[in-house]
Amino acid sequence: MTGEPRNAPNTGSSAGFSFAGRTAVVTGGSSGIGRAIALAFASAGSDVLVSYNRNARGAEDVVAAIEALGRRAVAVQADVARDEDVSRLVHEAFDTLGRVDVWVNNAGADVLTGEGAKLPMRAKLDLLLAVDLRGTVLCCWEVAERMKEQGGGVILNMSWDHALTGMAGPEAQLFAAAKGGIVSFSKSLARSVAPEVRVNVLAPGWIATAFAAELDAGERQRIAEAAPLRRWGEPDDVAQAALFLASPAADYLTGVVLPVSGGVVM
Repeated sequence: MTGEPRNAPNTGSSAGFSFAGRTAVVTGGSSGIGRAIALAFASAGSDVLVSYNRNARGAEDVVAAIEALGRRAVAVQADVARDEDVSRLVHEAFDTLGRVDVWVNNAGADVLTGEGAKLPMRAKLDLLLAVDLRGTVLCCWEVAERMKEQGGGVILNMSWDHALTGMAGPEAQLFAAAKGGIVSFSKSLARSVAPEVRVNVLAPGWIATAFAAELDAGERQRIAEAAPLRRWGEPDDVAQAALFLASPAADYLTGVVLPVSGGVVM
């Protein structure tokens, strides 16, 4: 047990779930968890629309990988913090795919790495609330109505495992505010749009994305050993959970929050 992320390549495996003939939209799908979710749905048979804000190259790479799996794919630029971008994205998604069976609100602001990490705390708060929380709400409002009109669909929203329990630290407070809001909103939305539309929430924990690469080996080891499953999560762990929640196997689940945390949060 090294405590290091496994760094296994994302195979786009579908864990036996079939989405043949169905369609999916993944916001923030150009890298990390979003990329893994997009590839997993494509591997399971879905045509996929990937939205991105700035990472056009990453989105193009995801589209190419999906097309290599024999599925149709398209990338659309959109900043979900902007009302007009959300409306355009939803319109393009339904226009391009014909219908949207699964919508995954994965887009999130990065305030832990790169330029985002240098922002003042109030700016980080504003960005997280605008992108993660408000962006999710705006997408849900427009998508849920379209899904009801087409006769059904599934919305998956992205939270955070420690939004359910709390965590000390200034950045943790910011994420708790945004991601905790997503949990509460999603439960109310699930009640509002049932029975036609199911709404569930993924709550990832320590996942080996860009943030993990910036930690020293000792900190990565400590985090891994704190998890009952004694390892970091991989983006594909979240993707497999997304496939389950969107599949017919979860047809009697709505308003559910599923921690993908190796047992850190139970």
